[in-house]
Amino acid sequence: MTKRMIVPLLIGIVGAAILIGLGVWQLQRLAWKEAILSDIEARIAAAPVALPASADPEADRYLPVRASGVAGSETAFVLASVKDMGAVYRVISAFATDGRRVLLDRGVVPVAARDRVSTPGQVTVTGNLHWPDEIDSFTPDPDPAEALWFARDVPALAEALGTEPLLIVARTVEPPGDVVTPLPVSTVGVPNDHLEYAVTWFSLCAVWLGMTGFLLSRIRRRTV
Repeated sequence: MTKRMIVPLLIGIVGAAILIGLGVWQLQRLAWKEAILSDIEARIAAAPVALPASADPEADRYLPVRASGVAGSETAFVLASVKDMGAVYRVISAFATDGRRVLLDRGVVPVAARDRVSTPGQVTVTGNLHWPDEIDSFTPDPDPAEALWFARDVPALAEALGTEPLLIVARTVEPPGDVVTPLPVSTVGVPNDHLEYAVTWFSLCAVWLGMTGFLLSRIRRRTV
């Protein structure tokens, strides 16, 4: 090995070590995220309980509940997009149960079928408590005149519909309703791209080592 090869070799080794480290870190993040998703799925699928008197947005997120009551006519329509369905409205209604009024996410309906949504009346709902994080700086303001919203802003929806800031996302509604299809809470929308990131870093490492080897071979040929 010539002196001219030492610096490129060191750069190649250091760069590869950094890229491998990033790939390993993403694998560790993958294991961490999978553990979180498993915990969420277990919480979602647990046996339903009665609606808690005082719910905590962190401790009771995804808590399965069952409640009977009256879903009234006070309804908000949240514009959303669902895979294989396209543009839909999430139908959020005021739900009176055990002397309380909470929010009920009844499910989704195609945009064209909004006028066919009816008032379900007395129902028994099984679902999960949820506090969605859907608002950012690009979220438009709601249109109260059209009962049109662009995110499930629980505090704002509760104020508009006169309920507690507590949202039940329905898994089942008995008796089954009209055109509204329940869209239960799931982990489908939780991003988990760490495996792809790890593959990217390891691929870059392979390219880096290949380029280093090519450079070293050229230097060696020139010095022979």
